[in-house]
Amino acid sequence: MVERTIESVLFRSRWIMAPFYLGLVIALLVLLFKFGHELLHFVLHAVAATESDIILGILALVDLTLTGNLVLIVIFSGYENFVSKIDPAGHPDWPEWMTRVDFTGLKQKLLASIVAISAIQLLKAFMNLDKGQMSENTLMWLVIIHGVFVGSSLLLAWSDKLTTDKH
Repeated sequence: MVERTIESVLFRSRWIMAPFYLGLVIALLVLLFKFGHELLHFVLHAVAATESDIILGILALVDLTLTGNLVLIVIFSGYENFVSKIDPAGHPDWPEWMTRVDFTGLKQKLLASIVAISAIQLLKAFMNLDKGQMSENTLMWLVIIHGVFVGSSLLLAWSDKLTTDKH
């Protein structure tokens, strides 16, 4: 009886995570506001902008978009894996991957998004190097951090492959 009660409490405690996912929806709205602000700034200054400024503006928009994708992956996959299954039957445009991403897939998608965001930040830093806005020391650390993200992604994929091959 005590064991069943403890297990029931533990099982129901997963719903404590639901407000976290709702909070991430609010964070996504804040990100949308920032994207709109960046887009407006980009469009209003496009005529006087240099080619480099245009590329940097586009990279900023792509960066925000990838961050939004990252948040969506966490919201849907996290909710689906840890809180409750979502029934896609009532949603004809439901992406197929959302109900099939397990924890391993979630980790890989998260790291892939982080690597892409890191790569964009690194590219933006390279483009600002000639403007004197970025020191070589800071650029070196950005390259090292990006390398760590890439290396971590490869190691995670390799270890997941080894684990699944053994099963």
